[in-house]
Amino acid sequence: MQRKDVNILTLDRDLQSIQEVRNLVASAKKAEQELSTFTQEKLDAICQAIADACMKHGERLAKMAAQETGFGRWEDKVLKNKLGSQITWDYVKDMKTVGLLREDKEKGIMEIGVPMGVVAALIPSTNPTSTTMYKSIISIKAGNSIVISPHPGAKNSILETYKVIKEAAEAAGAPEGTVNCVSLTTVQATDTLLKHPDVSIILATGGEAMVKAAYSSGNPALGVGPGNGPSYIERTADIPAAVRRIMASKTFDNGTICASEQSIVTEKEIADKVEAELKNQGGYFLTDQQSEQLSSFLLRANGTMNPKVVGKTAENIAAMAGITIPYGTKLLISRQYAANVNKKNPYSREKLCPIIAFYVVDGWEEACDLSIRILKNEGAGHTMTLHTQNKDVVREFALKKPISRILVNTPGALGGVGATTGIAPALTLGCGAVGGSATSDNVTPMNLINIRRVAYGLCEMEDLRGETVTECADACCEVKEDLSEADIEAITKAVIAKLRAKSN
Repeated sequence: MQRKDVNILTLDRDLQSIQEVRNLVASAKKAEQELSTFTQEKLDAICQAIADACMKHGERLAKMAAQETGFGRWEDKVLKNKLGSQITWDYVKDMKTVGLLREDKEKGIMEIGVPMGVVAALIPSTNPTSTTMYKSIISIKAGNSIVISPHPGAKNSILETYKVIKEAAEAAGAPEGTVNCVSLTTVQATDTLLKHPDVSIILATGGEAMVKAAYSSGNPALGVGPGNGPSYIERTADIPAAVRRIMASKTFDNGTICASEQSIVTEKEIADKVEAELKNQGGYFLTDQQSEQLSSFLLRANGTMNPKVVGKTAENIAAMAGITIPYGTKLLISRQYAANVNKKNPYSREKLCPIIAFYVVDGWEEACDLSIRILKNEGAGHTMTLHTQNKDVVREFALKKPISRILVNTPGALGGVGATTGIAPALTLGCGAVGGSATSDNVTPMNLINIRRVAYGLCEMEDLRGETVTECADACCEVKEDLSEADIEAITKAVIAKLRAKSN
C-alpha cells in the first residue's frame, strides 16, 4: 500500500509539472503578443533595467550558485554574471532588432525585424545564473518572451535569478509573463516545454542528450555541442604568456566553461621550455601510473565523464582519485600521444575541470593534423586556441580546422565567450553543421528574430526575356549601322534604366 502511495505522489508531481509548463507558455504567449508592438526604445529600457539589476545582485547570485552546485569559484562566477548581464548588454544595446532594420532604395528592398515569439531557454548547472541573465537579455532585446527551464542541480539559484530579472523587467514596463521559469523540474516538464506548439525557438545549453532532445522536438532550436579545444603553442609564441593564459583559462571557475583548453599541443623544439613554465606556474605532470589511475576515475563504465570532477580544484580531484600531488597544484597535466586519441581515453575528451592533456609534435603541420584528430574525437565545430606570432600559421589553421572559433593569444574560456576578444559576448556558442548545430555563431538577439523583406518590382517579365531591349537595340542599329559594340551596349543599358524607371 505504501508503494502505491509513493507512485501516486510521483505521478501527481509529473502531471503538475506538465500543467505548470502549459500555464507558463500560455502566459509567455500572451506577453509576447504585447511585446511585439513595443518600440526598440521600450525594449531597450527593459533590457537595461535587467542588466542593472543583475549587476546589483551579481555577487549574491554567484555565491548561491557555487554553494548549490559545488562547481567552480564564486569569485569567478561574479565575472560570469557580469558577462551575462552588463557585458552582453553593452554589446547588443545598439543593435536594431525590431521595426525597420535597413532600406536599400536603389534595389527597392526594405528589411523589417520581427520577434520570433516565445523562447524556451534550457539552463545548465555549470553556468546557471549567468546563462539565465544572458538568455533573458538577448530574448527580450529581440522582442520575445522567455520560459526558463532550470537544470535540477541548480534550480534554486536559477529561480532566484529569474525573480531578480522578472521584477526588474516588469518595473521597466514589460508585460506580466515576459519572463517565466519552471519550478517543478521533471523530465516530463522539459519534454512538454520543448514540444509545445506555442514555443517559437529553443535555446539549448547543456549536456549532449539535452541538446539532441531539443533538436528532435519538432520546434526550431539553437543548440551547442561539447567543447574539446586543443591549444597549440607554436615555436614563435611568447611561452610564459601562453602558459599564463592557459593556466588562467583552465582554472577559471575550475574549468566549467566549455571553450576552455582541453589539451596542449606544442613542438619538440620548445617542449622543455613549455613544460618548465607549466611547472613554474602551478602545473603538475602526472606520472604514467597516476595518469592511469586518474583515467579510471574520470571515465565511468558507461563511457561518460564522472560528474564528480566537474568544477572541482586540481587538489580536490587528486584526493578523490587517491593521488598525491604537491600542495598548491593548480592544474593536472597528463602526457599523451596522438595514437591514443579515442573516445575511451578521457584525456582526449572534454574535461570541465583543471585537467589537461599534453602532446609534443615535430612542427605546425603535425600540430594541425593532431588538432583535427582531437576535434573529430569530440568537440567538432567548437573552439581551439593558438599561441603564435606567425600569421601564416594562423591562416593555415583557420582554413583547415573543423571549428567555429579560432582564438589567438588569449585565454580560451574567456576568449570564446567574447570577454577577452571582439566576438559577441555569449554563453551559447554554436558549433555549426560539423558540430551538429544550426548555427556557428555566438548567439545574439539577431539569432532570435525573423526578417521580413519588402521588395519592389524593378522590371517586367518581357524585360527578363530581353524582347523589348533587343527590339530597341535593333532599331538603333537600323538607323545608324556604324554603331560600335560599345555604343550598342551603352544604348542597351540606357533602355533598361528607362524601363526600370517606368516600372517604378
